Amino acid sequence: MNVLFEKLGLIAAVILPLWNIPLVYRMIQRKSSKDISLSWTLGVWICFLFMAPSGFASEDIVYRTFSVMNLIFFTMVVVTVLRYHKGAVRD
Repeated sequence: MNVLFEKLGLIAAVILPLWNIPLVYRMIQRKSSKDISLSWTLGVWICFLFMAPSGFASEDIVYRTFSVMNLIFFTMVVVTVLRYHKGAVRD
């Protein structure tokens, strides 16, 4: 039973961060991130950065995978929010 739970957890660890892709896509389409709080975005990202070393060093494959995937995909969100904050496109 533990193997099943680990496999389900691993699948979720990969899929969950992928939900950031539609968010990034919508911001790029609209050329705006005005509906997303800059302080919330940076606060969450900083917490992920502080948690990342623990996740990378963990022997738990689910936590390690989630840490890598989430840091990569939420970093995409942060970059996009910063780029389109207040509708100003910075080239």
